[in-house]
Amino acid sequence: MTITLYTKPAGCFGCTKTKQLLTEAGVPFQEVDITTDTAAFEYVTKELGYSQAPVVVAHGKDGTENRWSGLDKDRIDLVIAIEKSGK
Repeated sequence: MTITLYTKPAGCFGCTKTKQLLTEAGVPFQEVDITTDTAAFEYVTKELGYSQAPVVVAHGKDGTENRWSGLDKDRIDLVIAIEKSGK
């Protein structure tokens, strides 16, 4: 699974907590700062339609995509479980 975490580093509790939960679980992810990366900002706002950070995009090995916006502990736990299972 590959996980991309689109964040606003300054003052975003959800961003900080999502990174913390993934890091503590040993789940690798790529962080992209949407305040400095214009293309990433356009992608999450225009293409995906999100207006709240963080935006998490997880691509499974089977080609599935799971994505959401904001701090969502249930979805984070699901991604962690999938990653730990090796699927």
